[in-house]
Parts: sequence; C-alpha cells; structure tokens
Amino acid sequence: MIISTASTTERTPFERTASERTAPERTAAVCRAATRFCAMRGWAPVHEMPLPNGRRADILALRPDGCFVVVEVKSCARDFLTDAKWPEYRDYCDRLFFAVDLDFPQELLPDDAGLLVADGADAALLREAPEHKLAPARRRALLHRYAVVAAGRLAALSDPASHAELRAALRVE
Repeated sequence: MIISTASTTERTPFERTASERTAPERTAAVCRAATRFCAMRGWAPVHEMPLPNGRRADILALRPDGCFVVVEVKSCARDFLTDAKWPEYRDYCDRLFFAVDLDFPQELLPDDAGLLVADGADAALLREAPEHKLAPARRRALLHRYAVVAAGRLAALSDPASHAELRAALRVE
C-alpha cells in the first residue's frame, strides 16, 4: 500500500492569487468580480453578448438609466496586445470599461476607457469611462437584442431543448 503525503486541501482557482492562476482562471475570476461590480450598482449584466457587428462583448450591462456598458475582460498583457477587436465595441455602448486583475500592467490600457480592477471577488472602479451616447435607433435595436438573449438564456434553464431551437431560429448567439 502506498500512502500519499500530498495535501488533500487544494485551493480552488478563486482562492489562489492572480499570479497563481492560469489565464482562463484569471479571466473567470475577473469576469466574476466585474459581474459583481455591475450587480452591486443595479446594472443587469449579460455575459458573452453577441453584437450586431458579429463581435461578442465579454459583458454587456444595462444600467437603470437605460444606458449600456460594455466591460471587456483582460487576463494578461498578451491578451490585450493581441486583441484588436475591442474598439469595435464602442459602437454598441454608452461607456466602455476594461476589467483586469491586480497583476495586469494598467499602463497598457487606453485612457479613454473606464478601468475596473478585480481583487478577489470584488472589483474597484479606478477610472470612470467617458460617455459616448448611442443613437436612439441603435439603442432601441440593442435593447431588443439584449432582451431576446437574456430571456432566451433564462428560458433555457427550464427548457434546454427549446433554447437550442430558439438560438437556431433567431441566430443571435
């Protein structure tokens, strides 16, 4: 019989520090903190929101005042430097934020976007995002898309089979 001396109390990814996590674990942790940030302010976040231009926002949140916020989650410098898609998200939000963890080199991020920094399960607002109002017609179309996607995901919890049919019919995800 072999007796293992390895610890049986391995920490979960959310219990490890940012530098101890893999890139996907860091992304999940930052996304979780950013989602909590949104919820604490009364914003309604939807993850992986498909946009009309074919892009997918990490988080699209609807604020109580009817404004839309995109939160772009970045796990590391390489993630930011190799991603040229984020400027296209500005056309579908009133404010654009980046969400990163404490180890992210913040000097890489543009000054004309807001900044959320995740520390554990929470995120702090380090820089407010400048406002760039959506046109009324685009806001209405985006609100409709947001509602359809959010309602479809909620319905999928009680009837997964119909969710697959809805996705195929609407081609929104």
